[in-house]
Amino acid sequence: MFAELTKNIAGTGRGLGIFLDNQLISAPVVGAQYAQTGIAGGGAEITGRFTSQEASDLAIQLRGGSLPLPVEVVENRTVGATLGRDSIQKSLYAGLGGLFLVLVFMVFYYRLPGAIADISLLIYAILCFAAFNLLGVTLTLPGIAGFILSIGMAVDANVLIFERTREELQAGKSLYRSVESGFYRAFSSILDGNVTTLIACGALFWLGTGLVKGFALTLAIGVMISMFTALTCSRTLLMTALTIPFLKRPEWFAPKLTPAAKA
Repeated sequence: MFAELTKNIAGTGRGLGIFLDNQLISAPVVGAQYAQTGIAGGGAEITGRFTSQEASDLAIQLRGGSLPLPVEVVENRTVGATLGRDSIQKSLYAGLGGLFLVLVFMVFYYRLPGAIADISLLIYAILCFAAFNLLGVTLTLPGIAGFILSIGMAVDANVLIFERTREELQAGKSLYRSVESGFYRAFSSILDGNVTTLIACGALFWLGTGLVKGFALTLAIGVMISMFTALTCSRTLLMTALTIPFLKRPEWFAPKLTPAAKA
């Protein structure tokens, strides 16, 4: 191969570039005497006006580029085709298990508003999967992690609303006024938290690559949908519950109310 290459450029004045780490270190010209046979035998000589230091440096570079590097096998693994599928399944099971525990906790701690938040969370999960399918999102492991994290963001929005509602009830306001004030006072905190998260997602998606983009995309979709369900679905369901006399009980909205607050 080298002989054929030097035969083709011999006597043409074209240089034969020698590169090391993508840097040109020399470009010698092949003499016309090699036009018939090329440079064969596995060796060649570069002549020219070199100082002793330049010749030494060039020789070191040429020898350095030909040094064989030792290869040592540190670890050898065989990855089966089902490993990725099993990891995805386990992650999905973990996400569903976490969602179930969150649903139970919300009902246990917040009673009726917690049950309403659970309905909103189920709507949130359905809307998220619909958005993933519509946008063609592939649920990789980081993508599933982003979705699970967005569940926490969705719960956080409901927690802020319910805690504000409980504070209003403790202050002695009516049930309807307390729910209205809970949504109104929690809105700015929910908006600030979600906007800052979306800014971080935008930075990750813009500057990241591959798996990082998948995480940022699913988290951003989940955050936007969670804000929608918390401020619309939860509000609509709570206001509907207040129109039902059987459910219009302050202790079902805020356990451990003081007698003054109930009055």
